[in-house]
Amino acid sequence: MFDISFSEMILIAVVALVVIGPERLPKVARAAGHLLGRVQRYVSDVKSDISREMQLDELKRLRAEIQDSARSVEQSLNGEMQAARQAMTQTAQAVSGDASTPAANTQPSIASTEPTQPAVTTAATPTANAPGSPEKPAGTV
Repeated sequence: MFDISFSEMILIAVVALVVIGPERLPKVARAAGHLLGRVQRYVSDVKSDISREMQLDELKRLRAEIQDSARSVEQSLNGEMQAARQAMTQTAQAVSGDASTPAANTQPSIASTEPTQPAVTTAATPTANAPGSPEKPAGTV
């Protein structure tokens, strides 16, 4: 940061020794060390606060992007659901319309107009539940 070489530091120490004196130099050096430590802690706190704010801004931006994409997915799903409901409604109406239309417009079939006649049975093949026969299934003895 300051680009001070070792020889420059020695020169500063000698000048400080002469100006401050050998008795007060340890106290001044200790105080300067404490002040330098406080400054370093303060700078590191400011750096970490800035870093946290940048991360918080990034997270807020990311959350906003995710919410926007979730809204767009929700809107597209709602549109698809509405289209599916309309298709199902149209299909149901078409089926109910087809079911009611043929019943009203069709003519009765030939089989329903002919009188029903009892089936002729032969003695060789007994039928189940025939009058006078025991209640056994056909083909059993």
